[in-house]
Amino acid sequence: MRHGLLFLFAVCGIISMMAEESILRYEDATHFRLINKGWVETSAPYQRLPKYMQDSCRENQWWLYTCSAGIGVRFRTNSANVGARYHLQRDFYMAHMAMTGIKGTDLYRLNEYTGKWQYVNTARPIKDSIQHKVYLSHTDTAWHEYMLYLPLYDGIDWLEIGVDSAAGLEYPRVDSPRKGKRIVIYGTSIQQGGCASRTGMVSSAMIQRDLNMEVVNLATSGEGKMDMYIARLMAGMEDVACFVLDPVPNCTQMMCDTLTYDFVNILRRAQPDVPIVMVETMIYPYAKFDSSLRDYLPAKNSEWHKNYNRLKADNPDNLYYMSFEGQTGRDEEGTVDGIHLTDLGFRAYADRLEAILQTILQ
Repeated sequence: MRHGLLFLFAVCGIISMMAEESILRYEDATHFRLINKGWVETSAPYQRLPKYMQDSCRENQWWLYTCSAGIGVRFRTNSANVGARYHLQRDFYMAHMAMTGIKGTDLYRLNEYTGKWQYVNTARPIKDSIQHKVYLSHTDTAWHEYMLYLPLYDGIDWLEIGVDSAAGLEYPRVDSPRKGKRIVIYGTSIQQGGCASRTGMVSSAMIQRDLNMEVVNLATSGEGKMDMYIARLMAGMEDVACFVLDPVPNCTQMMCDTLTYDFVNILRRAQPDVPIVMVETMIYPYAKFDSSLRDYLPAKNSEWHKNYNRLKADNPDNLYYMSFEGQTGRDEEGTVDGIHLTDLGFRAYADRLEAILQTILQ
């Protein structure tokens, strides 16, 4: 009897969701404001690198840059029901990361009284390439500002915003995040979003909401190896408020020794007035119990810091450093597997970085 009731409730929930979705009017999300995106000329609207970079990138590196990590859509509506549907590019999963973070979407609404973004709901992915979700169903038909974060470890071909058939759906009026200067984060799997439980919990999204600035996420899982063509691409970016460099987890000790100086200098020479924050790799909690990592991770940080000192000696201006302390939280409980961050870890990381960014940006 109990199993029968559970099945009935599940069926009723699916029918209700389908009924709500069927009454919505959908519009192409590219009609609205895309945020946290570095370039316009991409192969698809929700990719992160310009299309001309495909021949320069390694195959896996390019694949990761087609993931929509960090990108969001801003819009406003007076609809009582707010939904979305989108087409995923691939059937990808990881054992240590929630599917809601890999290929889900998060809806936020702006609180008109506090000016803060408030989490609303998450699309829980289904076993299908086409996803649909009604995030909000209520009786409020006042105009509100919304923000939708896209998948961290998957790409999407198209995205549509759904509202009630008679409701308005418009380009946002509130300038949040502020247009203009952007923070650019270059890093590894951790900064791409591994392993946030949902897409709004990656540190780049947290920093964007906290500082009310666009944050371009250029991190790639296993591929943050200080490639000079990526440095040259970043050096040509416009409207950059700060570069944050966090590639050490993907680099060997020798790479930290031989690549760091040239990689950072490409940015400094092209944009000498733009601050750069060099971030150490965290000392993974389990490294305390692994003799090789216990020595190797500090050795990589040592080479990274040596090059920081060399760069600082060349020119002390606009160069900053973030050590590993506190990156996984005060009790080191901020990882899902001893390396990649949970939401708790992302909050700790964002707080550490924001303290530096606020000083720089002021």
